Amino acid sequence: MGRRLRDNISSQYVEAANRLRSKKARRKIVAYVESYEDIFFWRTVLGRFEDSTRYFEVMLPSHGKLKRGKKSVLMNLVGNMVGENILACVDADYDYMLQGKTEGSSQILNNPYVLHTYVYAIENYQCYAPGLHNVAVMVTLNDHDIFDFGEYLALYSEAFFPLFVWSVWMYRTGYHGSFSISDFCHVIDPGSFSIDNPYVSIQNVRRKVNRRIAQLKSAFPLAKESYLSLKAEILSLGVKPETAYLYIQGHHLFDVVVVPIMNKVCSRLRQERENEIHRTATHNTQMRNELSCYEKSIEDIRSMLKRNTGYTDAPEFKKLLEDVGRAIGDVKAHTGETRE
Repeated sequence: MGRRLRDNISSQYVEAANRLRSKKARRKIVAYVESYEDIFFWRTVLGRFEDSTRYFEVMLPSHGKLKRGKKSVLMNLVGNMVGENILACVDADYDYMLQGKTEGSSQILNNPYVLHTYVYAIENYQCYAPGLHNVAVMVTLNDHDIFDFGEYLALYSEAFFPLFVWSVWMYRTGYHGSFSISDFCHVIDPGSFSIDNPYVSIQNVRRKVNRRIAQLKSAFPLAKESYLSLKAEILSLGVKPETAYLYIQGHHLFDVVVVPIMNKVCSRLRQERENEIHRTATHNTQMRNELSCYEKSIEDIRSMLKRNTGYTDAPEFKKLLEDVGRAIGDVKAHTGETRE
């Protein structure tokens, strides 16, 4: 059976299933996502729009074969499967920055039934700075605010922002073979991190960024005008120098930047709590019992980051919710406004 025929059958199946339901039954909308880890994120997004008339089922686009990834999700566009009853939900990667300059970017940005994250990936939302203190509390059960995640990530973003513009420029102009996303991430690796002197790592990033920018200016001496034009366009898209961390590769931000910081912060918070137990216990048995209870209560950093939903106030997330509302014909659903 050909792919187009399979796709049409799948689309018709969902439509037929909805027709067979009574008028009082809820309409099913399928949402295809890239990977298992994306299911929870998109469930938290789409669940806001469920009501007495519709519900969502978030799944991988297997089509009889175990497939994952952005390309697999977007293959549903080929057979016109995506529509009122089937949504494609993907990471933006650089496609939002490319603003339709490539076929893939145009495909994602111009189809109302393709929902994208705006930020690079779901990991960037999970690392949204205003929510990181709450993650540390979930991990350690200690609410002592000992580190300013927002200030650090803002300074980190400002340090690499000029090179970020170069990175996007490379992909806009087709020169990404000379400076890939992997190359960019290598330059902005902050290296070792100290909770007592975190700004050393920022200075390290700034030095490496300035060195690479000098090399790129030498290699592309005529790029100044187009670079400045692109920088203005990126700013107009809502990317601020202090929030640029939301638009870099998600795995780099999660694994190389945020997790090492969380490890240091949570380690200190755990030590604080354990010291408190040692100090306040009246006898050894009570101390051992309390330490055992505490150890059983603390959580894994990566797991808590992946469950983090502290990004709901992010402007990018609000734009995503607006897109969902338009896709399902309910632009007021996410605002909490009463629908007639």
